[in-house]
Amino acid sequence: MAAAIPESTALASAKARMALPAEITPSPAAVSLSVRGRVGLPRFSGLKIQQQPLGLALFNSKRNSSVSRRASEGRGIACEAQDAALDVPNVTDATWQSLVLKADGPVLVEFWAPWCGPCRMIHPVIGELAKQYTEKLTCFKLNTDESPSIASQYGVRSIPTIMIFNKGEKKDAVIGAVPKTSLENTIEKLL
Repeated sequence: MAAAIPESTALASAKARMALPAEITPSPAAVSLSVRGRVGLPRFSGLKIQQQPLGLALFNSKRNSSVSRRASEGRGIACEAQDAALDVPNVTDATWQSLVLKADGPVLVEFWAPWCGPCRMIHPVIGELAKQYTEKLTCFKLNTDESPSIASQYGVRSIPTIMIFNKGEKKDAVIGAVPKTSLENTIEKLL
């Protein structure tokens, strides 16, 4: 008859043979089988999960936006497209009349909401159009969650909706996240 091996020695020996991390304790049956040497269990290397603060590697130190600050503090997901969209100013119920309806030239307004995925896709395009048509067209964004009355006044039922106004009158509307060329064609047609 074989001599009994103390449990602590058997456990340590089994862990070493099975290559288990120190914090994982194998079942008594596995220890028993491993000590006797009859069954070789597959090697378990474990999962290594490293949690690093978001943003330190993603953003260089020259950028100083609220998006990168939130990301570097580990709060939320950072999206490069959001920084491009920051160039387009917001319009609200209070500023709608003066900025859009009483504007001297044509005005492009993007109706959007923060929870809308296609809206986030088209934000950089609107930012590029704002830069491209700086002297010819003014661009704004209207958050439909914050200004639902204006959205309903103009019959906005789906977002993103891009409307172009001239001298207070709605001239054209484009619904959905369309390619930049489609928006350029619509703008050129109205200019």
